[in-house]
Amino acid sequence: MKVPVQSLQTTNISFARLSVSLMATAAAAGRCLSHFMDLESVKSSSTAISCNSSCRLSHHRKYQVCRLSMNGCQGDPTVPVSTTETLTFPMVPSPSSAVDTLNVAISALKSNPPVHSSGIIRLQVPIQEQIEALDWLHAQRNLLPRCFFSGRSLTDGSDLLLTNGNARTATVHTLLSVAGVGSAVFFRCLHQFSYSDWKSIKRFLSTECPLIRAYGAIRFDASANISSEWENFGAFYFIIPQVEFDELKGSSMLAATIAWDDDLAWSWGKAIDALQATMSQVSSFVVKLRKEVTRTVILSNDHIPSKMYWNLAVKRALEIINSSSSPLIKVVLARSSRVVTASDIDPITWLACLQVEGKNAYQFFLQPPDAPAFIGNTPEQLFHRKCRMISSEALAGTRARGGSMALDLQIEHDLLSSPKDHLEFTIVRESIRKKLEAVCNRVVIQPKKAIRKLQRVQHLYAQLAGKLLSEDDEFHILSSLHPTPAVCGFPTEEARVLIGETEVFDRGMYAGPIGWFGGGESEFAVGIRSALVKKGLGALIYAGTGIVEGSNPSLEWDELELKISQFAKFLELEEPLRPKVENFGTVN
Repeated sequence: MKVPVQSLQTTNISFARLSVSLMATAAAAGRCLSHFMDLESVKSSSTAISCNSSCRLSHHRKYQVCRLSMNGCQGDPTVPVSTTETLTFPMVPSPSSAVDTLNVAISALKSNPPVHSSGIIRLQVPIQEQIEALDWLHAQRNLLPRCFFSGRSLTDGSDLLLTNGNARTATVHTLLSVAGVGSAVFFRCLHQFSYSDWKSIKRFLSTECPLIRAYGAIRFDASANISSEWENFGAFYFIIPQVEFDELKGSSMLAATIAWDDDLAWSWGKAIDALQATMSQVSSFVVKLRKEVTRTVILSNDHIPSKMYWNLAVKRALEIINSSSSPLIKVVLARSSRVVTASDIDPITWLACLQVEGKNAYQFFLQPPDAPAFIGNTPEQLFHRKCRMISSEALAGTRARGGSMALDLQIEHDLLSSPKDHLEFTIVRESIRKKLEAVCNRVVIQPKKAIRKLQRVQHLYAQLAGKLLSEDDEFHILSSLHPTPAVCGFPTEEARVLIGETEVFDRGMYAGPIGWFGGGESEFAVGIRSALVKKGLGALIYAGTGIVEGSNPSLEWDELELKISQFAKFLELEEPLRPKVENFGTVN
């Protein structure tokens, strides 16, 4: 993400002022107010925290599920919540101090409830020490739902207008990654993600409270049957976390969020009781994760489809592509590899290992209650929006990295000059360009064709940017960009039909949009290079490859193996990576 955040300076406000400010939001409905509270004045007026049993054990008795909140999709999407507010406390030295601060503040809020029938309030405490969000999430290992999202190092930052009005004392930090547990409000349905669902999420968000965000994912194909492993994700699943940890450059921040809506039978009292219950389970003891996975015995490793059926599927796709009666130019066929190991795979540790290779990639983690964890290390951006400015990327064509500088450059040259890969890449880039032009004043492509180098692979790449005609076009660009030809094919509908006829497993959220919605900013990646992981059940590792005229079934199978190698390396011994080669070639 790399989002610059202005640090918030603290002013002394008594608890009486806090109480008045919470109730005074009736005069500023829908407007976000930033308050800076003195902890001692809050402590002196607060009552002892009364925590209920916070969680129920899942049916597998391996996790604890935080008390379920309201499903925001059931509200009126046309009516924003009555108040949206962010309360910021003084910086503290450690996570344990931040937890203490939040607990005292939550207790104070409980005894002085707001007058609104709906709203969302975020309490946030800056922490002096920089702590990795994934380390914090690992410390909360028993709490569900949970999420994590980390932007790419090469993603441009964007300013968040969080200030106390004293610009001379403000400093700039950078938001690196976010982890969350529990859900202040969640959004989940079985039908295809719609404009109404998008509005249901946006009613809880505000441009004035940019760190209140909904994190989640959308299925690749909502019309496909949902298999058991994806059942609890629904057709889409988003949460605004109850408790959130933000990793900043040079510091951190712990936040708690309360959301309520009387019309959804989720009152202020229920919401704050649920938050206290979750807070009672939050661990302040954060240990640095070792970014390595203990080697384990692989009991089985089965591919769907097998190599024999893969060859048949690719040959059939090529017959259709080469047929004069078919408009199909490209289809992306995928494979699901089920790996069962002698010992459990910890999805957070696995993701931490992927971070080592993920400098130019997004890392994500999403786990609803009673569901596996969906994790990934994807290089592909679907779009990033700030206000009306929007950017997207075309990514296609794959080659391995070379073991030496000379070999890496030769492989790069082969990729840039390959007619087959150029065709595949051009289809993706031009499709995205046309979809952006439909909702933007002007679209700029720069570079038009370049090389994106990752740790193990390299791709053809282009960046596209434009200015939306309206911020409401965000939903339309999301629904039109997904699925891109890079994960589905072209034309889209013909490719989708062939995928449905060919693949015998459920893609679920694989190759679907994953990311976050904010008030004035949103960012989504494409959920590729991903896996579904559950203790006791092993992992399902997903990969796909584009089939166009000239594709070779065996070479495409080898590409699948290359794409899942970042996961496979942590399960069995392999050759070490060659030294990193920093080289980007560009063709205009």
